Amino acid sequence: MEYIDLRSDTVTQPTPAMREAMARAVVGDDVYGDDPTINQLQELAAFKLGKEAGLFVPSGTMGNLAAILAHCQRGDEVIMGQHSHTFLHEGGGISTLGGVHSCQLREQADGSLALGEIEAAIRNPEDDHEPLTRLIEIENTQNACGGVWQTPEYTRQLADFAHARGLIVHMDGARVFNAAVAQGIDVRALTGPVDSVTFCLSKGLAAPVGSVLCGSTEFIKKARKIRKHLGGGMRQAGILAAAGIVALETMVERLAEDHARARTLAEGLGEIPGIRLDPGSPATNMIFFTLADSIKLTPAQIEKKLAERGVLTSASGPRRFRLVTHVWIDNAGADKTVAAFREILQ
Repeated sequence: MEYIDLRSDTVTQPTPAMREAMARAVVGDDVYGDDPTINQLQELAAFKLGKEAGLFVPSGTMGNLAAILAHCQRGDEVIMGQHSHTFLHEGGGISTLGGVHSCQLREQADGSLALGEIEAAIRNPEDDHEPLTRLIEIENTQNACGGVWQTPEYTRQLADFAHARGLIVHMDGARVFNAAVAQGIDVRALTGPVDSVTFCLSKGLAAPVGSVLCGSTEFIKKARKIRKHLGGGMRQAGILAAAGIVALETMVERLAEDHARARTLAEGLGEIPGIRLDPGSPATNMIFFTLADSIKLTPAQIEKKLAERGVLTSASGPRRFRLVTHVWIDNAGADKTVAAFREILQ
């Protein structure tokens, strides 16, 4: 059976153009800096995000970890959202591997952190009892808050606020191109103000593997050394980077199609009794909804019944679902998904 897989945009398969580029990639040893395709990807990514340099890493988790460890010393503190990917889903790596403490704040409706709450959380550097606040991490788009995005105005305001206090800003921009496309702006308007940013090639951009960490030349030099410590020094990985180049050159603007299809899917689901869409959902390519109390089936039971009908989904809570559109979800797939939910819930 061919499945309509809405569990995540991480399930995307490489396009034919990516497979061809991978097969023809010119490669070298990247640990020596000799892989021309990786070098090309890093330069392209840095240019697109308005940074001096880039670093190809196996995953977004490694990119965020390498960034925070490059910016921080042991015992420093990072301010981040309580629903941030780094806090919830990255194994506590900044603590276990870097000795970096985290302070979690409640996100606003758009996934941002309120400047007043950040101000209140900044530690007193003269107090020996407290860790030293070093960095603020933001996430754009914010996954757990509904795939919502922050604006260039907020990002600039936050960066100015942080820099005035001697703090660093890192953006977990796993889906930052979704944030840019949703607002109809150049991604550099979102990434330019921050000190470093990680974005994923393997989500909506549909490359099979990898993320790129971007920042200043000096910062990337530090991060490259940390990448090696973390086991991320790959050799002839230009085969993977080739797909990333195709992704950046051909897959960014089409993210708008995923957003439009998510809206169509949400409209259909919203007409089914018992499904309560989150206000404003979808903001990008993620649809979040809760089951009404009248629905007696559990999410696990619904998932099983959907799979039997060729639709794969992922519950994100006791009565909550997240569906994610991507390049391999077409209109027919959206229609089939709505029909399957209607049949099961009614």
